[in-house]
Amino acid sequence: MDDEGGPITADKVLKAINNLIDLLNLRGFAEKVWADLVASKWMILAGQGISVVVAFIWIFLMRFIAGIMVWLSLFLTIALLGLSTAYSWIRYDTLRTDPAAGGSIFDVNPITQNLNSYLELRDTWLVFFIASAVLLAVILLVTLFLRNRIRLAIALITEASKAVGSIMSSVFFPIISFLFQLVVMAWFVLVCMYLASSSEKQYSKQDSGDGSCPPDQTYETCDPETFNNNTESCECVFYKLGPNELENYLQIYNIFGLFWGLCFVSALGEMVLAGAFSSWYWVLNKSDVPTFPVLSSFARTFRYHTGTLAFGSLIIAIIKMIRLALQYIQDKLEEKGADNPVVKAILCLCKCCFWCLEKFMKFINRNAYIFTAIYGSNFCKSAKESFSLILRNMVRVAVLDKVTDFLLFLGKVVITSTVALCSFYYFSGGLSENVPLDLAEPKLNYYFVPVIVITIGAYFIASCFFSVYAMAVDTLFLCFLVDMEKNDGSREKPYFMSKKLMDILNLKQKAK
Repeated sequence: MDDEGGPITADKVLKAINNLIDLLNLRGFAEKVWADLVASKWMILAGQGISVVVAFIWIFLMRFIAGIMVWLSLFLTIALLGLSTAYSWIRYDTLRTDPAAGGSIFDVNPITQNLNSYLELRDTWLVFFIASAVLLAVILLVTLFLRNRIRLAIALITEASKAVGSIMSSVFFPIISFLFQLVVMAWFVLVCMYLASSSEKQYSKQDSGDGSCPPDQTYETCDPETFNNNTESCECVFYKLGPNELENYLQIYNIFGLFWGLCFVSALGEMVLAGAFSSWYWVLNKSDVPTFPVLSSFARTFRYHTGTLAFGSLIIAIIKMIRLALQYIQDKLEEKGADNPVVKAILCLCKCCFWCLEKFMKFINRNAYIFTAIYGSNFCKSAKESFSLILRNMVRVAVLDKVTDFLLFLGKVVITSTVALCSFYYFSGGLSENVPLDLAEPKLNYYFVPVIVITIGAYFIASCFFSVYAMAVDTLFLCFLVDMEKNDGSREKPYFMSKKLMDILNLKQKAK
């Protein structure tokens, strides 16, 4: 009989054997992946180092030729997508007449079969061709119809490049934020371990050895402080350590502290960088930037604006806790089998709404921190003023901000693609065949394992570097909007923006 009370048939036995074989194959696959990671660990570290160098070179060049670099990012992306589209179509056309390539990609088992089996199917290359062609068409249309907005976005990136170039210490500030986040996470893990190991002594009634304790009272729980051994026929003795009743509630409080701490550190990084870049913008002579602007902004933020950071990060932490509670409710309902379609729809709607609310509040908080860094006002006033400014320039903000984010993302794609292609070229053996140097690749079961790890690491490294640029662009863009509204180019109210931005917007200083 099986677990359901039915007879054990040959089909069930065969299914169980197949499941066992799949489990063993999965274990073998994991062992091979781990062996590849160990064999290529130094190459992976070298790949991450190359990623840092490439990202730093890209940012350094953007200080001098930001416009060229952005257009180069755009054209390189178009070229890479064009090559990908052409190559995918050529491979698809080559395999079209091959009967062995007519299988479906869903028939390939990635655990028991080599992943190169995907590349032997023409449907794989058809998917690559369609995806590359769609992305290529989208980028070409964006470039064609938003070219004037792109010019203004490039001018903002040029200003951000000059600001970052003048404040080079800002490039390394994300390392400080990362270390702070490690401290918060280490504290969370330490408290979590302490709470998990906390327990309470539990006592029970037991016979003292003379047989006077009634059997129905033996092993009943008791409290030694209220138990009277003189009048009772049993003894109240310690028998084990039990769970702490407050542990679960304290763990929830600890999770909330983790969210709040991480959000606070992220907000601290945003305001420090915003203070440094705004101090660069609001001087007519950019060489008169205060000494150590990042350090000065850091000290100013800690001295005057920790309450603003705490309040803004508290809002995000509360929203995250609500989202976590909704996910917990959904998991429990699925576990109990009570997740009917109506409940699923309601929970999905709630999760979607709170996800949107979190994104919106992060946008509000980011601009509020910039306004606080500029004017020194509190959180509520800064959030109100910045949001009102954005509403008055809604079209410009919606287009330019997203175009700028898009162009910065292209820079990430170019850096990541460059490192990924180089690592693929090396681990696949192409480099050792064409370069007369001792650069033999390690013997691996799956050469794609280190390539994927290096590619993911390269993207995160590029994101870390470009996060500074994104903050610089957002800060200077908000300063630019304030500059346009507060100043008119007269001697008393001169524009602080660059001449290039004034030329694009047909503005000029009225008097010098």
